[in-house]
Amino acid sequence: MADETTSSYVDLSVAYVDATVQAADYLVVLPVIGPLIMSAFCLMLRRQQHVQPWIAGITLGAVFFGNIALALRIMESGPVFMAMGRWLPPFGISFNADALSVLMTLTASLVSLVCVFYSAKSVDGDGRRYGFYPFLLMLTAGVSGAFLTADLFNLYVWFEVLLISSFGLIVLGNSHAQLDGAVKYAFLNLVATTLFLIGIGYTYGLFGTLNMADLTLRIAESDGLPLGTVALLFIFAFAMKAAAFPLNFWLPASYHTPNIVTSALFAALLTKVGIYALLRVAGMLLPGSFDTFQEVLIWVAALTSLLGAAGALASTDIRKVLGFLVLSGIGAMFVGIAVVSPDGLRGAVLYAVHSILVMAALYLAAGVIGRMTGSFDLHSVGGLYRAHPFFAALFLILVFAISGLPPFSGFWPKVILVRSSMDAGEGWLTAAYLVSSFIAMIAIGRVWLFAFWRDDLDGTRIAITPLTRDEAQAYITPIAILVAVIVGIGLIADPAVHMASAAAIGIIDPSAYITSVSPVGP
Repeated sequence: MADETTSSYVDLSVAYVDATVQAADYLVVLPVIGPLIMSAFCLMLRRQQHVQPWIAGITLGAVFFGNIALALRIMESGPVFMAMGRWLPPFGISFNADALSVLMTLTASLVSLVCVFYSAKSVDGDGRRYGFYPFLLMLTAGVSGAFLTADLFNLYVWFEVLLISSFGLIVLGNSHAQLDGAVKYAFLNLVATTLFLIGIGYTYGLFGTLNMADLTLRIAESDGLPLGTVALLFIFAFAMKAAAFPLNFWLPASYHTPNIVTSALFAALLTKVGIYALLRVAGMLLPGSFDTFQEVLIWVAALTSLLGAAGALASTDIRKVLGFLVLSGIGAMFVGIAVVSPDGLRGAVLYAVHSILVMAALYLAAGVIGRMTGSFDLHSVGGLYRAHPFFAALFLILVFAISGLPPFSGFWPKVILVRSSMDAGEGWLTAAYLVSSFIAMIAIGRVWLFAFWRDDLDGTRIAITPLTRDEAQAYITPIAILVAVIVGIGLIADPAVHMASAAAIGIIDPSAYITSVSPVGP
């Protein structure tokens, strides 16, 4: 009997976390669990419309400060791992927060929080009744889950969560333009997720695991396996998610259709999830993929940035101008990815943070322009400098920031990307990026000149509807917060650059990421 008991004994130490979980470790799952629970709570209180912004604001405020605490811990002691149900990978679901994931999650939570402040006045009763705040919280949870998950299949799951919530947000209002934009948005994103799922199935068939740390070790030990096919599937799927050339037409065709807060969230977050997934999966799991497809990525970077800037210059709808500027920014991030160097990856990560902040602020500012002038058409707006000089100054700072001028957040990633592409011997890519930046500066500068500096049309003064005091607090304050962060990063760049550098190192050398999951390490 004793021998039988001994022979049936199973050592769970290799599969189960025996140590007591520290309270601080729950910060890893707070950005996901908090918004998911509160989205259901908001749905139950859909008739209490005045309560929903408070619930969303308090939830995202807690998530934001939790992310700050998590970021400080990671920069001090390294990546933080959290096993669901205490089952170690590859047996259970796990989250892993490192410099890259926490930097993206922290920036995303700040933008989501200020968008809630802005939405208190801009989202009407119908929007609240039909689920704006539950969808917003679910979108935030999906984005955070994609940034923090340590499992490929769960990355796909969080993609689906954010896709479902974003589809609900884009059709909220039920106008013809929204439905048309939603079809284009949904179709291309569903194709991308299908390709991603095929790549996941192929990967599992080859290695028998989908945990990223475990996969990194197994891929490093593999020899002769067809990894190029897997890398191509992932790169194609994530490039489509990020709206890179040539499958980027869905973005300017859809981002101008929903409520302006929804557009700000989409422009800030959704394409950056594609960039993050590309860096994490192709860069960390398949380290040779960027080398293999470097020439393709260089052309994608150049054409995405140039065509995005050209589209912005050709557009007369302010929202479409901003949509094309999102594309131009994606091209800039691909410049850093394509040059295949630590400096390039650092520039791509830092540019992603800058783009999240600036594009959200620009879309929110566009909403104020539409509110005061009644139009988003450059041929019909003007006179806003006279009506609101402070708002004009905030918008001008955003113009300088997105143009990459000092002393704002866009300057440092621009310098790093130019230097890294020149060091890699890709002079023509540097030239394409600088030309696209110059065209983008003209395009967004034209918006400021038309909307703010011009005072009349054909000799007739443009009618302006001033903001009420409550509207000024609700609309201008969130923009001012983002502008303050943008200026702060430009003036005191060390913390952001240091975190971006740590993120780039974590992509190239994932040993700390792996060791946080398995003490045995690589």
